[in-house]
Amino acid sequence: MNILQLDSAITGAASVSRKLTADIVARLKAQDPAASVTYRDLNDGVAAIDNAWFHAVRVVPENPSPEQQQLIDRADAYLKEVQDADVLVIGLPVYNFNLPAQLKNWLDQIARAGVTFRYTEAGPEGLLTGKRAIVGYASAGTPIGSEIDHASGYLHHMLGFLGITDVTFVAADRLAMDRDAGLARAQDVIDQIAA
Repeated sequence: MNILQLDSAITGAASVSRKLTADIVARLKAQDPAASVTYRDLNDGVAAIDNAWFHAVRVVPENPSPEQQQLIDRADAYLKEVQDADVLVIGLPVYNFNLPAQLKNWLDQIARAGVTFRYTEAGPEGLLTGKRAIVGYASAGTPIGSEIDHASGYLHHMLGFLGITDVTFVAADRLAMDRDAGLARAQDVIDQIAA
């Protein structure tokens, strides 16, 4: 089993979503000690897609400039990590009712027509099939699945759009109201995760 662990919280060691992803990976590794883990901290600088990215990665010039090649190489590195993974463990801290910009940037980098999805007569088809995602969701006040939670629904939709339909959320939500209860709810789900 190949695990891709993605963190995006800006709070470092104090991050609950980082603790959740670490605990989820530890649970999976305990069940499958031979599992490999690729770790990526999205705070290391996932660039937003822009005009330069489009002309390098999506247009795919025959002779890319050094700057274009750098954009291509970075986007391809993100893509290869996802393609090689059997399980994605994604930290989802909720900021202002939504997911962090760096996680959105990562999704934009890997959502590539003809590579991770395609359009058919029946509608869009995700091409990253046969994978599983486990999402460590952490929020101070936003209940998961509520009308003010614009993070979990969007991430669930995007993963499904890319073909990843086996998605489990491990939610430590409403931590500002009752931290212990939120962490206990999340731990209960982690304890039930099977490799």
